[in-house]
Amino acid sequence: MTGIELRSVAFDDHAAIPRRHSGEGDDVSPPLTWAAAPDGTAELVLLCEDPDAPGGAFLHWLVTGIDPESSGAAEGEIPRGGQEWPNGFGRVGWAGPMPPPGHGVHRYFFRLWAVSGPLSLHGRPTADAVHHAVKGQALASGTLVGTYQR
Repeated sequence: MTGIELRSVAFDDHAAIPRRHSGEGDDVSPPLTWAAAPDGTAELVLLCEDPDAPGGAFLHWLVTGIDPESSGAAEGEIPRGGQEWPNGFGRVGWAGPMPPPGHGVHRYFFRLWAVSGPLSLHGRPTADAVHHAVKGQALASGTLVGTYQR
């Protein structure tokens, strides 16, 4: 599988996510950019998850059906062609970092996959369900990690 470079002008890889993008701030999704998807990509899939959440991987954002010709999304915007799904709080769309106070630094993995066909997802998929659905269809992927603590 090849790599896709995934970046944000709001924070560097493995650096703190600004409060503006958190549940304590304005709760707007950070701006993201990515490199071109490989030939044969049917759609892009974007996921943001917190593997350090007390109950296991917590889903903060899931967008499927993203146009493979797109190269990113502006702050607070859905990537072109994308369909947002319910997050771990039960709301559709972005839900910024909001770890329990005093729980230490949490990591937020933004993952972008180029997939060869539509994913089979239903209802309120979990982060684990997305990982399972992507398996075998991913042509390329990229990861950007941000951190946050309260």
